[in-house]
Amino acid sequence: MGMSKESASVVCDAGPLIHLSELGCLSLLNDFADVVVPEQVWLEVAQHQANALNESNLDFQTVPINISSTASFQSLVKSLSLDYGEQAALSLMELNPHAIFLTDDAAARLAAVSLGYQVHGSIGILIRAIRREQMAVDEVLTILRDIPVRSTLFIRANLLDEIINQVENGF
Repeated sequence: MGMSKESASVVCDAGPLIHLSELGCLSLLNDFADVVVPEQVWLEVAQHQANALNESNLDFQTVPINISSTASFQSLVKSLSLDYGEQAALSLMELNPHAIFLTDDAAARLAAVSLGYQVHGSIGILIRAIRREQMAVDEVLTILRDIPVRSTLFIRANLLDEIINQVENGF
C-alpha cells in the first residue's frame, strides 16, 4: 500500500517523535528518505518516551550537532526561549535547509518559518499519511479524535475539531 518513498529528508525535534509514538504512528516517518535526529533531541526523547526509540522498524540517523553560534541564531533562541533540543534541530536544519523540520512546538515552528524552512508537526504527518496512502481516512480520524487521551500533544480543542472537520470533508 502507498506510494514509493518520498525523496525529502526530515529533521526531528522531540515532540513529533514522542507524540507519534504515543499514537502508535511513528512508522509513518519511514516514508521519508532520511529521518535525522540530533543527539540532543534523542536524549530528550529518551527521557520522556524511551520506548519510541526502540521501535525496531525505524530507520533514524542520530547525529552529533553543535548549536549554531551565529549572533542572529542566538538572538532567535533567546527571543523564542528555544530549548536545547530545538536549538540542535534548527542548527541541523542550517546544514540541511531543504529538509523538512518536524516540530510540535509553536516557538520552534515560528523560528523555522522565520529562517525559511518547511515545517510540519505530528498532525501534518497524520494528514500526509492519507495523501500518501499510508493510512485510510477513517484510521486517521480515529487517531485525531484520540489525541487528547492518547498523547501529550497540546492542541486547542477547537483547532483539533476544525482539523477533524476538514479531514471528514476531504480537506
